[in-house]
Amino acid sequence: MKMKLLSYALVLFTIISCSAQTEKLSLVPKKGKAVAVFASGCFWCTEHVFEAVVGVDEAVSGYTGGNVKNPTYEYVGSNRTGHAESVAVFYDPKVVSYKELVAVFFASQDPTTPNQQGPDKGSSYRSIAFYKNPAEKKIIEDKIKELTTNKVFVAPIVTEVKPVVDFYEAESYHQDYVKNNPNQPYVKGVSIPRYNKFKKTYKGKLKPKS
Repeated sequence: MKMKLLSYALVLFTIISCSAQTEKLSLVPKKGKAVAVFASGCFWCTEHVFEAVVGVDEAVSGYTGGNVKNPTYEYVGSNRTGHAESVAVFYDPKVVSYKELVAVFFASQDPTTPNQQGPDKGSSYRSIAFYKNPAEKKIIEDKIKELTTNKVFVAPIVTEVKPVVDFYEAESYHQDYVKNNPNQPYVKGVSIPRYNKFKKTYKGKLKPKS
């Protein structure tokens, strides 16, 4: 009887573990569209920020930057996967440029705190700007030089500049999290204040009622 119960528990655990696995997201945009990938702390707020920008069709929360396949939220949060909480930003390059999205990226975070964004600490919350080609890499590096020269931040910028790698879409309940959970304590205490701070300083175009 005990062995049967153990076997049942093992099967149940296997089913739960498999159902929790994430899937690789295709970063091939629709014709005439483009995609950019960024990591800047908790993806709930990062997604909310980018989806407010005019020209952005959708921002998808996920995990990238590491080597572990199909990571889960809990595993990434253990800071043992190399992945960071990230967003894949699908946008219309005729409306908003990659250069402008890089400006949004730096305007909506503190890029001087290594392995940390606000109260969240660990490598999964580090700042990373991903590029697909040399032109995008130069845009990121030029922006870092500009911010450094103008002394926008007191401390040195520690944002990593890395090529795009496999992006794993986060579990469904993480998508549009701020919009769907406005009264969640973290959202009210961290995500919304961070977004409001961004809105006060950002000079670009935001969607109405964002």
